[in-house]
Amino acid sequence: MTAILVLYYSRHGSVAELAAEVARGVESMDDCEALLRTVPPVSPVSEATAPSIPASGDIYAETADLARCDGLVLGSPTRFGTIASPLKYFFDQTAPDWLAGTLKDKPAGVFTSTGTQHGGQESTLLGMMLPLIHHGMVMVGIPFSGTPLSHTRTGGTPYGASHVAGSDGNAPFSEDEVRLARLLGSRVANAARRLGGEPL
Repeated sequence: MTAILVLYYSRHGSVAELAAEVARGVESMDDCEALLRTVPPVSPVSEATAPSIPASGDIYAETADLARCDGLVLGSPTRFGTIASPLKYFFDQTAPDWLAGTLKDKPAGVFTSTGTQHGGQESTLLGMMLPLIHHGMVMVGIPFSGTPLSHTRTGGTPYGASHVAGSDGNAPFSEDEVRLARLLGSRVANAARRLGGEPL
């Protein structure tokens, strides 16, 4: 079974919904499973700690999940055009995995959600790629050919899946956004199957 880690942080729920669609795309491929994981929020109070198991939703990721996966799809809300602090904090803890080459030659994709159409989706997606590239991962995007990218009026970029949540965070997912999220998941899963754990 090919395991794809869908790792995300979601503050208001949009990125979590997008992660679920990415996971559906992963599991649309034969012999592929999605491992949905999240990260706890970062507290401004240094003594604060998050419970080891969240009260609801997906369980928190551990760096051991990186070794268990055959591919990774990373999701974050946009914070002024860049990755949210909780995910950045998680990757700041992965120096041992970087040294060991844990993620080297594994495929990866990225996804995000913003409140507005021009809220920094593409800069956030590109920024999320940086730690993955440093880890030696193989980036998987979304092609324009035969996909909703050529006509979407909502979310979706060649760099990864995205959603425009609206200023109140409650905008429904468009059909294009759902299709592109699932396509990203299936493409990363297919790349992982083709690579089969073999180094490039």
